[in-house]
Amino acid sequence: MNTDQNSALHETVIPVRWADFDRYGHIMNANYIELAQEARLKFAEDEFTSKGLDFAVFVRHIDADFLRPVLPDTTELLIETQVVEIGNTSFTTRQEIKDRQGRTACIVECVQVAIDMNTERPRSITQREVKILTRAEDAHELTGDEDQ
Repeated sequence: MNTDQNSALHETVIPVRWADFDRYGHIMNANYIELAQEARLKFAEDEFTSKGLDFAVFVRHIDADFLRPVLPDTTELLIETQVVEIGNTSFTTRQEIKDRQGRTACIVECVQVAIDMNTERPRSITQREVKILTRAEDAHELTGDEDQ
């Protein structure tokens, strides 16, 4: 299932740290991946964990397009996360990492796979999870039987 590219975004603001920068004065490329991970964890906390839902995933694939450097005059980054595709066991997030001027510095796309923690194997994404991932208005009204 492809979701609407204009679907609701989850926004996370993350302060940049001195260690995020390299000797050339911009954020190191590898740190964009770490910052995107922090934003995905915040997304999971806000949408699943804080509501008492377990949703274990692992990263299967990640791509990053570095569009412009983030310089030390940026003290915090805005990271917008949206789910752009949902399959049977996996979903893809697209994240835009923005500098202090709101310019997109990096785009990170990440394929994540839902796993069953008991078997440590991929599992199907439930209807309730699909509704949460797509930010459907009735997502938190679903119960038991509709999780399958």
